[in-house]
Amino acid sequence: MLSLLLDLLWQSLLQTLEMTFAAGAVSLLLGLPLAVLLVTTDRQGIRPIPPLNLVASWIVNAVRSVPFIILLIILIPVTRLIAGTSLGTEAAIIPLSIACIPYYARIAEVSLREVDRGLIDAVRAMGGSRWTIIRHVLVPEALPGLLSGFTVTLVTLIGASAMAGAIGAGGLGDLAIRYGYQRFETNVMIAVVIVLIALVCLIQWLGDRLAARLGHR
Repeated sequence: MLSLLLDLLWQSLLQTLEMTFAAGAVSLLLGLPLAVLLVTTDRQGIRPIPPLNLVASWIVNAVRSVPFIILLIILIPVTRLIAGTSLGTEAAIIPLSIACIPYYARIAEVSLREVDRGLIDAVRAMGGSRWTIIRHVLVPEALPGLLSGFTVTLVTLIGASAMAGAIGAGGLGDLAIRYGYQRFETNVMIAVVIVLIALVCLIQWLGDRLAARLGHR
């Protein structure tokens, strides 16, 4: 029984890691540019475009306002169109990514807005282009905060991936529901909770250490 439990935990952990880091990568690749867009097109941004900023902000707020479990259901047709199925680990990556792109964008936006305005004005005074400001001032100066925000996003994705297990996405959440809840196997539920806590603590510790190191440079 112990051998079977360990095997189930290992397989479920790998599925959870796959969902978390795949969706996290998509969130970083698309969420960061979205955050830059929100900051630069603001009225006080380096390229003010209020209508574009308003539309982008509205879309971000609209997606973030939908509870994840409802978003999972709403996106089933989209998931089937892209992945060919709405079940399984790979299929769950799509709604997880869509949910976390605006989430990380807002976190990254806060970090980008905290960059010293004087540095931006100095680069503009020296003839720096908008791309130069973004690449050499905004993102590098906000890097510790961006990394901390990404760590928070990964932790959120772990919880969301567990929730996705309710609709057959696999992972630790699916294991807890099928064995711990439906079969009343308390030892499985406790084991899943312990693994989730350990995973979250490890990711948070690594993220904090790396952010602190970057902040001291």
